[in-house]
Amino acid sequence: MSKQSFKIAGKDYSSRLLVGTGKYEDEEIAVEAIQASGAEIVTVAVRRIELDSKKRADCILNYISPKKFTILPNTAGCFNAKDAIRVAKLGREILSDSNLVKLEVLSDPKSLLPVMDETLVAAKELVKDGFEVMVYCTDNLDYAMKLEDLGCVAVMPLAAPIGSGLGIVNPNAISQIVKKLSCPVLVDAGIGTASEVSQAMELGCDGVLLNTAIARAKNPVLMAEAMKDAAISGRKAFLAGRIPKIDKGSPSSPTEGRINS
Repeated sequence: MSKQSFKIAGKDYSSRLLVGTGKYEDEEIAVEAIQASGAEIVTVAVRRIELDSKKRADCILNYISPKKFTILPNTAGCFNAKDAIRVAKLGREILSDSNLVKLEVLSDPKSLLPVMDETLVAAKELVKDGFEVMVYCTDNLDYAMKLEDLGCVAVMPLAAPIGSGLGIVNPNAISQIVKKLSCPVLVDAGIGTASEVSQAMELGCDGVLLNTAIARAKNPVLMAEAMKDAAISGRKAFLAGRIPKIDKGSPSSPTEGRINS
């Protein structure tokens, strides 16, 4: 496995960028942007999927093939553990018994912040039921560690509220989670532009999941390409190791053996 690739739930992926499917003007643009992003994992809100496959004329699942992408059902729009568990099970049925799920349990429809007590309840039940849970959470280290202890296959702290485009509001908290956890850590939600993807990767995150930043860009396909490049360059910078920060200048030219004026 190359240094650019990583593993989730026992499967190797060459792209560390994960993308969503909502908020696009139409499915054609969505598919073109998803392809341009280079993402291999694409998340779909179960509540947006038409249950009757014969009526899915405009469903994104008609345009992205499970043979090419890992389809990651998510429980977006759930506000308690009971609903999230039910929607996760429904997603597994719709998507041919896939155990991989992105768990979201939100506090309210406006803030879209995760409610962690309910998230823990749902995560515990889903793991027990055989799900491979990737979980959206706050940037609180204690909660992140509890989710890993429950057996979640990836912990996904928010950079900022969903769709806000604020970028990584608390990089120190994200950095602490990365250092403490053994399972993959992916930044999820709040990313607005490519430099913020690079920042997440430079912090040591294993990946970034985003949607709005691409879907609502003036040119979604071009932004998707930028996000792809940012994930790659940010990972390379992390592996290369940045120079330490100092509070004074340091000459880049040698001071010994120089010509004196």
